[in-house]
Amino acid sequence: MAPPQGNNARSTGSGIRRRSLLAGAAALGAVGAMGATSACSRVSTADTGDGGELLERLRAQGTVRLGLAGEQPYSYIGKDGKMTGSAPAIARHIFERLGVPKVQPFPTEFGSLISGLNSQQFDVVAAGMYINEERCKQVLFADPEYQMLDAFLVARGNPKKLHTYKDIAKSGAKMATGVGYAEIAYAEEAGVKNITTLPDQLAGLLAVEQGRVDVFVGTAVTIRNVVKETETKRAEATDEVTPLVKGEPVIDVGGFAFRTAETKLRDAFNKELHKMKDSGELLRLMRPFGFTKDQMTDITAEEKCNP
Repeated sequence: MAPPQGNNARSTGSGIRRRSLLAGAAALGAVGAMGATSACSRVSTADTGDGGELLERLRAQGTVRLGLAGEQPYSYIGKDGKMTGSAPAIARHIFERLGVPKVQPFPTEFGSLISGLNSQQFDVVAAGMYINEERCKQVLFADPEYQMLDAFLVARGNPKKLHTYKDIAKSGAKMATGVGYAEIAYAEEAGVKNITTLPDQLAGLLAVEQGRVDVFVGTAVTIRNVVKETETKRAEATDEVTPLVKGEPVIDVGGFAFRTAETKLRDAFNKELHKMKDSGELLRLMRPFGFTKDQMTDITAEEKCNP
């Protein structure tokens, strides 16, 4: 997810229109409210002594609860009120193979995912969360399932000619992105001063269409998908944008996050994830959500946590 620094009745992620996105957002709030009232009583407690016992407990109860945020295509509630997205789809396959047949969504704001995980509101973060050094101090990451560049959502014709973060800074354009997204730091490094945060990519699209902001920044797949799915005639996606940190290009990667004690669960998850990568199953599973071979990666969590 153009995820923060430190965001299935298997809907395929295609053919969703503006009304569906709005319905999904409403469902997200409803399901989140339900989850908030019941989460803590059902979540398993980690055993910090020997790598954690959570996997055994999940197998015994038959259900794993996934923390997700409302960003397509990573994890979101579809128009039918059910969980969908690339991360929940992957989670279904892997946890079933680990002996946990049911997945249950716990929607929350992206900026609350790590705190929600560590306060045991849910068992795993399944939201395409970017892996970076700051987050690695707070959670335990599986190896990433994708790599990603950014893209800009701009008014049709891109009147301010925005193709890089430097372009945004030089033009004085009004920029928006998601709460806590990594793109905030990339923009600030480039000298962007006027940055607003919005709840999701649909809110970003509306802000661009209405002229309240000049550009909404997110991950490339997210930006392309919202343009395609809403069939907007007033906005467009730019080509992919490579962010820079200290002058060096950055390619972000996203993965599942676990509590730091749960090494057994993370290792078992990684084993199944690598089988899916090697067989090509991972790409086949993610392709309907807008991912391509270019987004597949062999980068490890260790490389991102300890560069």
